[in-house]
Amino acid sequence: MEFSWSEEDLAFRREADAFVKETLPPWWTGQYTSGERGRVYTKEFCQKLGERGLLTMAWPKEYGGADAPIWNQVHFKEIMAAYGEPRGPQYMNLNWIGPSIMLFGTDEQKSYHLGRMSKGDVIWCQGFSEPDAGSDLASLKTRAVEDGDDYVINGQKVWTSNAERAEVCFLLARTDPDAPKHRGISVFLIDMDTPGVTVRKIKSMSGWGGLNEVFFDDVRVPRSTMLGEKNAGWSVITAALNFERIGQPRYEASKIVIDKVIKYATTTSHGDGPLSKDPVLRQKIAQAYVRYRAARVLTYRLASIVAKGDDPGPGESSMNRIHQILLSQHTANLSMEVLGLYGRLQPDVPDAPFQGVLEHDWRWCVSSTIAAGTLEIQKEQVAVRGLGLPR
Repeated sequence: MEFSWSEEDLAFRREADAFVKETLPPWWTGQYTSGERGRVYTKEFCQKLGERGLLTMAWPKEYGGADAPIWNQVHFKEIMAAYGEPRGPQYMNLNWIGPSIMLFGTDEQKSYHLGRMSKGDVIWCQGFSEPDAGSDLASLKTRAVEDGDDYVINGQKVWTSNAERAEVCFLLARTDPDAPKHRGISVFLIDMDTPGVTVRKIKSMSGWGGLNEVFFDDVRVPRSTMLGEKNAGWSVITAALNFERIGQPRYEASKIVIDKVIKYATTTSHGDGPLSKDPVLRQKIAQAYVRYRAARVLTYRLASIVAKGDDPGPGESSMNRIHQILLSQHTANLSMEVLGLYGRLQPDVPDAPFQGVLEHDWRWCVSSTIAAGTLEIQKEQVAVRGLGLPR
């Protein structure tokens, strides 16, 4: 299937791409591969996007957005993915935390939080997973006990990305321990500098330094920090996860990997000629490209549904995510197969192909079938909520 864009679409894409290319520093290779200075730089980049109205262009105008057409949003997300997502952790604010506050927040919450997000001034983290509650998120044990006009929170979260530098946490806590597990949860928007919040870094085999444990010890927060109704947090979570699973065009990042593999295969000789003459390798690269095209079509299908004013639903969004994350793992494994031992060279090694980016992607993509709900959970969403099959 081929897609053609209007001249307006193409003009927007060219302008946005040129701005990103001119703005990013020469050392930038991606949010996970540019080191600590890259992690710090993402906030500066988001502020520049905010000044140009690009950061929250998809949001309604009343919340600091531009009501941008859905296809402009798709173009921009593809550009972000192609450049290694220079928005960094703020993609969470834009893709699902902000929209969740729009749906469930009070006027005061919307004014305060959305205003800061639209300027690129704030970094969030999500307090979801716990030591005994990962895929079965509704089994969480962190408690929020009502005390006058406040809530007192105790518990622990784990694998919390960017918590060490986040200013606000989108926190899930149990407010009714006697209710069925999906019905006794509430959502809180908590400042990370609140007394009693402790962050401890986790060293990851992926090499990324942004994973953390977060401890809540008698953390007292006002009732006004609750997002949505008490004990009705599961509906907030469901909406938030649906936004998150739709948000990222991972296929575009995979296309960059495929392009690098092709470049390496055509410029590297083995035996009688370049690697690209190997018929088995050519077939594998072609298969990867076909999978990229399929993942892109699924995303465009979701965009088309939204453009018509319909709701794609959790089954559609989970099906899209399944294809995206499996594609990223497939292309990462292909890159290591083609580069061989050179593919194991890390970014700080002078001879590392493509500055070691592919090696890092290969390590990092392992977690892609865990984040935002495991692959098994995504398949269950497709089966039960998409196809109507029994549990």
